[in-house]
Amino acid sequence: MSPEQTPTVDRSSPANQPTDLTGTDKDRQWPGTVGKIGVMHELADFLRSRRAQVRPEDVGLTSYGSRRVPGLRREELAQLAGVSPIYYTRLEQGQSTNASESVIEAIGRALRLSDDERAYLHDLARPRPAKARRRPRPETARPGIEQLITAMRDIPALVLGRHSDVLAWNDLGHLLFAGHYDRGTPGRPADRPNLTRMLFLDPHTRELYRRWDEEAGRAVATLRMTAGRHSDDATLTALIGELIVKSPEFAACWAKHPVQVCTAGTKFLHHPVIGDLELQYEALHLPGDDGHRLLTYTAMPGSGDEAALQLLGSQVHTAHAPRSPTVDTVF
Repeated sequence: MSPEQTPTVDRSSPANQPTDLTGTDKDRQWPGTVGKIGVMHELADFLRSRRAQVRPEDVGLTSYGSRRVPGLRREELAQLAGVSPIYYTRLEQGQSTNASESVIEAIGRALRLSDDERAYLHDLARPRPAKARRRPRPETARPGIEQLITAMRDIPALVLGRHSDVLAWNDLGHLLFAGHYDRGTPGRPADRPNLTRMLFLDPHTRELYRRWDEEAGRAVATLRMTAGRHSDDATLTALIGELIVKSPEFAACWAKHPVQVCTAGTKFLHHPVIGDLELQYEALHLPGDDGHRLLTYTAMPGSGDEAALQLLGSQVHTAHAPRSPTVDTVF
């Protein structure tokens, strides 16, 4: 497909339309989402999922009798963490709130959680006080950040908001990841592309990733971290609910409770114009508590991937090149 024939997304398609799942019932809860009530259910589900992954022999315990479910029993985990079985059971059943830091740390060690998983456990067990509900204002990228990525002419770059909405992208970032979208959509809050929604619901984006399963897992793990930190974010809750309803693959992955902060790695892409690419990405968390991230993508110097990016970039430079003035000759 040539750049001149790049189509725009049909926003009227149900697969591309954001779905309002918040409703008017304040007690309505979507499976696997978080909120004032749902955060304790998330804590219970997370603890159960991680307890099931630890075998008694992994932590030096002797297993007696048959087990109805895999992993440690509640009383075994309580013993390892140094808390009473009754207290741990109440915590796992969502009946105890604001566990102490020492208890959370002890449970994290007993479950052999990663640093990211421990941070997530802290967020769930000691949620931030809910803020007064206000109509959220559309997120915007800071002007200085937009100028920065515009100046990065040879490096694809995007600015993402808390919910993975694209707040800004440079020309190369647009052509690399979403050439089938209109270039100006990040500036229109109602039409903004959302990278997580695109990954699961947009066929063009799915075809872009050669290792889609890995990309999907990272996206869900990152979204879970964000959900744990911002349990009162109604827009985020609605996005998660929409994806659970519309994408069985998202729902299955979300139910596994993956948790990870993805800050760097490799993207394996298949671009419709320049073919296969292997790019290194960096996700830089911008200062402030708004959750904005700057994403950049680079190729190894002297590689075919670098040449392919240069070819894609040449289309941008050609489009922006000044045209020679025409002169009408009078005979």
